[in-house]
Amino acid sequence: MAEQPIRYEFIKECKQTGARLGKVHTPHGSFETPVFMPVGTLATVKTMSPEELKAMDAGIILSNTYHLWLRPGHDIVKEAGGLHKFMNWDRAILTDSGGFQVFSLSKFRNIEEEGVHFRNHLNGDKLFLSPEKAMEIQNALGSDIMMAFDECPPYPAEYDYMKRSVERTSRWAERCLNAHNRQDEQGLFGIVQGGEYEDLRTQSAKDLISLDFPGYAIGGLSVGEPKDVMNRVLEFTTPLLPKDKPRYLMGVGSPDALIDGAIRGVDMFDCVLPTRIARNGTVFTAEGRLNMKNAKFERDFRPIDEECDCYTCKNYTRAYIRHLIRCNETFGLRLTTYHNLHFLLHLMEQVRQAIREDRLGDFREEFFERYGYNKPNAKSF
Repeated sequence: MAEQPIRYEFIKECKQTGARLGKVHTPHGSFETPVFMPVGTLATVKTMSPEELKAMDAGIILSNTYHLWLRPGHDIVKEAGGLHKFMNWDRAILTDSGGFQVFSLSKFRNIEEEGVHFRNHLNGDKLFLSPEKAMEIQNALGSDIMMAFDECPPYPAEYDYMKRSVERTSRWAERCLNAHNRQDEQGLFGIVQGGEYEDLRTQSAKDLISLDFPGYAIGGLSVGEPKDVMNRVLEFTTPLLPKDKPRYLMGVGSPDALIDGAIRGVDMFDCVLPTRIARNGTVFTAEGRLNMKNAKFERDFRPIDEECDCYTCKNYTRAYIRHLIRCNETFGLRLTTYHNLHFLLHLMEQVRQAIREDRLGDFREEFFERYGYNKPNAKSF
């Protein structure tokens, strides 16, 4: 096999927590880890321009294979010269496999060894997605990092069901590798499944490591399980994965989970959370979440977060943003989205700095205390 297009460079380990600082090298540039990846479902991070994402130092974004397959179609993206050219983004892109959307959006699905029959969530048409089809679509999209097509079991799932699912995911991973025809240009990550069962996670990791992927994701978390379950699963799963390759925890984006994931050896995270809650007027601050629709901000002429130096906080007040959100003005959504993404990207910058200084455990305590995570019945984001 030619040299892998995705390479992980280990920089240092935090003496206090064991968290790792590293760098991932891709055909479209490098980024330091631990990293948060903004989600651009339909080849756009909702309301943001590529220039704005660069201004907040996003080194990699995520796009969704399933959604781009349906609209505009992977053939059109390929004709445009690939996803980078299509959306005018010259930094790294990761595409998911479509598996999660098939299992979460479609109420009618039939899983077979060959693949999954399901219905298009937009118009009800019958569709079929297999490991080979997922590779064909992602090869056409031309992302830097592709994901293997996996089965995403619900939480909770019975042991026997999960065992069969893990075995199928391993067989599908091998089929993905065989069908992936741009291995010198795009790196394919395997996805470790197994729910909360340690022996199944161990088996899944072993199967996938034997296939020698350039990186590994931990799937099947952030699907409704309690926080302590997620942390426990990470504690026994990340040590199973190779130290010289990136580790990606899928679908996780609340500040507490980002910090706790990094402490447990995770390098990459993605989530729609910051953009989705921004569109409802909810924002992150160093002292917890705020709902900008709240009447108490009507005459509050301070920025969202007085410690934040993002474009939104340097230029606009809570009162103004509340007014925009209440009037359904698009600019309001842009301002809250910009702030939330900047907040999480800056948080990861702080996490990386704390690893450099061997004080991530201290940083966690300080952050959790101020944000409000230590209060009884604290919300997860």
